[in-house]
Amino acid sequence: MNWKSALYSDLINTDLENWIATLIPQLERWESTSNHGDTKKWQKQLLQLPCISPAEIELKTQVCLTQDGTLGNGQLAHIESVLKQFMPWRKGPFQLFGIDIDTEWRSDWKWDRVLPHIASLANKTVLDVGCGSGYHLFRMLGEDAKLVIGIDPTDLFFYQFQIFKKYLPQHKVHFVPQGIEDMPQLNAFDTVFSMGVMYHRRDPIEFLYQLKNQLASGGQLILETIIIDGDETSVLMPGERYAQMRNVWFLPSCDALTQWLSRVGFVDIKKVEENTTSIEEQRATQWMTNHSLVDFLDPHNPSLTIEGYPAPKRAVFIATKK
Repeated sequence: MNWKSALYSDLINTDLENWIATLIPQLERWESTSNHGDTKKWQKQLLQLPCISPAEIELKTQVCLTQDGTLGNGQLAHIESVLKQFMPWRKGPFQLFGIDIDTEWRSDWKWDRVLPHIASLANKTVLDVGCGSGYHLFRMLGEDAKLVIGIDPTDLFFYQFQIFKKYLPQHKVHFVPQGIEDMPQLNAFDTVFSMGVMYHRRDPIEFLYQLKNQLASGGQLILETIIIDGDETSVLMPGERYAQMRNVWFLPSCDALTQWLSRVGFVDIKKVEENTTSIEEQRATQWMTNHSLVDFLDPHNPSLTIEGYPAPKRAVFIATKK
């Protein structure tokens, strides 16, 4: 069963079944028009990975798939060389058959900060908007979610996810290569996550409505984004770059974001965590050798970005759809 058929199969007889009619032409079009220069390389490399069943699967405390010792050093070296064809690895870390993929972001730290504050995911249908390579999707599965869907339009992330899905074919976790603007109003997910996305959206209010439109009544939103200090009127719109990122649009204060969520129609809005991003949490590694956070901060004052704006501070909000 290919990845699309497996996705459709898991949507049948759920509240998401109506989505299939929209997805089929969208995903056929994506496959026929995807023209990333490395697509053929990634597809070929996926086939180079051995077809074996993991001896153990750990998703509750980490994302770790182990083997039973039948893979020799030469085979493991081959697997590692294949995995490095999918660099840069930004979100993780992952462990695959004893190979540690030390990603740029310690996404496990973020997960550990978020998890104590959210409603149980057990037996829930979950959407992760801007899921990256899917690290958090697997951790959501480790919390006994019934069905986990991640969406992200980045081709590389799709193929990084498929590496692990190859070894978890029966698990109900899927990656849909599209943005939230391509989704119909499903009003069907029990929980929607959006972590590290909103500041990339030109219209954050519209984005909040899009998130709300995926939730069932009484469903929970978990929203993590970069914030600034200030009152309900405080919002920073950076110039051309923020921490060297070109696509950063609006950074609200916590009070301003609370007001946005309320105006959109969310209730029970709470800021549950705030954290200044450290150079230990986001850094270059042998799996992501490009510049990272330390290169984007003022070398004389790390409380500022290299452009002179406040350094990245992130907050986590939870809110409920009426």
